[in-house]
Amino acid sequence: MMLYAGLGFLFGMVIPYIARRFAKFMPATGAYAVYRIVKPNKKAAASMRRESVRYCKLMKGYLWRSLMWGLACGLVSGGAVYRFGELHIGWHLFFFWSLMLLAEIDYRILLLPDLLTSPILVFGFLYAVLAGGWVGPGESAMGAAYGYVLPVVAGLFLVHRNKEVFGGGDVKLLAGIGAWLGMEKLLYAILVSTALFAVYALATKRRAGAYGPALAIATIAVAFWFF
Repeated sequence: MMLYAGLGFLFGMVIPYIARRFAKFMPATGAYAVYRIVKPNKKAAASMRRESVRYCKLMKGYLWRSLMWGLACGLVSGGAVYRFGELHIGWHLFFFWSLMLLAEIDYRILLLPDLLTSPILVFGFLYAVLAGGWVGPGESAMGAAYGYVLPVVAGLFLVHRNKEVFGGGDVKLLAGIGAWLGMEKLLYAILVSTALFAVYALATKRRAGAYGPALAIATIAVAFWFF
């Protein structure tokens, strides 16, 4: 368990860095996104270093955020081994780590990249087919379809108040989560995430914001509770 907790901590430490890289070039195609992650813009980094005071302040905040994500990811990773065992731990860590990375990216830029949401959908169905999964292949497919259709239908009733109530990234992420959890558990994740987002909105007095963090927290909680 400590091994996977340590791996989770290391991954969590780089989550803010990856999110920061996405923030510099999104929206972008998948190919360009991969290119910019592998090969960052060094000129922009050098320009920032020349503004030493601002750069030091940024790095201090960046370090604390990295530690926070490292601890959170380490806790989730160690808990995943304790809760689900080591047999399919690779699948579980992929799912949880992807959700946590998407939460940070959405918080920073209000965008959920297809480069990350699409693999969640694909691997969720593969997990059900190849490894037995938390749900069977049929329920996985139904969960993915439900995750796609539900926000689209809900958006039709809410569009008169907010034309972007659900972004395309939210819809794709919900479909991906549905492939992992199935239709019934997806509904629980949506209900919990809605409650979390409502609390956030009341606390910050904002009517809009990133839905990804609330959905990620709710999904991980539902997975741990029901499976």
